[in-house]
Amino acid sequence: MTGSESSPSFRLAYVPGVTPSKWVRIWNERLPDVPLTLLQVAAHEAPDTLRDGGADAGFVRLPMDRTGLSAIPLYTETTVVVVPKDHLVAAVEEVSTGDLADEIVLHPLDDTLGWEELPGKPAFERPATTADAIELVAAGIGVLVVPQSLARLHHRKDLTYRTVTDAPVSRVALSWVEAEPTPDLIEHFIGIVRGRTVNSTRGPQPPASGAAQPKQRKAAAGKNAPRGGKGAKAAGSAKPGRGGSGAKPTRGTGKPRRRP
Repeated sequence: MTGSESSPSFRLAYVPGVTPSKWVRIWNERLPDVPLTLLQVAAHEAPDTLRDGGADAGFVRLPMDRTGLSAIPLYTETTVVVVPKDHLVAAVEEVSTGDLADEIVLHPLDDTLGWEELPGKPAFERPATTADAIELVAAGIGVLVVPQSLARLHHRKDLTYRTVTDAPVSRVALSWVEAEPTPDLIEHFIGIVRGRTVNSTRGPQPPASGAAQPKQRKAAAGKNAPRGGKGAKAAGSAKPGRGGSGAKPTRGTGKPRRRP
């Protein structure tokens, strides 16, 4: 954990295509005194960034080398093929890898899909990045198969994408360096990502609001007050002739019964 015990901070890495803003907003609401710093890293660099201490936790893509790392899979992305808008594939809702057999399928060096065998025909040279591959698709050099979030990230007006039904998929996970016990701030962020409420989230809790304290003291005072308020009022306002001296009126006469 970065910072010191008196002034902690939290560094969160994330790979392209992941949008951590929702979780960051909740963190800032619950732990306003612990600043959270975002760090975007390439998917293939994320594991080493965590192992080397460059970030406390990170959103990564599986599969990856998980040596020394813990990971909680969060969701699985749809895999799509990116093509020019006038491509034949654009006329259908979805395709299979077999439908791409006659296409040049670009395979960038930062590819995040665990292909056993790439479909289609290989390009003469592998693009360095997904962004470079997108430019080649726009130039009509080939097509590109990626997780849907990356297709959206690199959106262009002249390109579109369609679901590939039998392609490998990418799972987004929250990962951190294995440790026993898990550091408090990481536990807290895990709770946020998993949807735990403030009261159920592990780790440091936000301070109680001072506005609630007077109500608590008032409730405590009411709890310790003597019971039987109605009885006390009746004792203090007893009417003459109604049992104040212990005598009971005789029925029908209204006169007190004489004692022998």
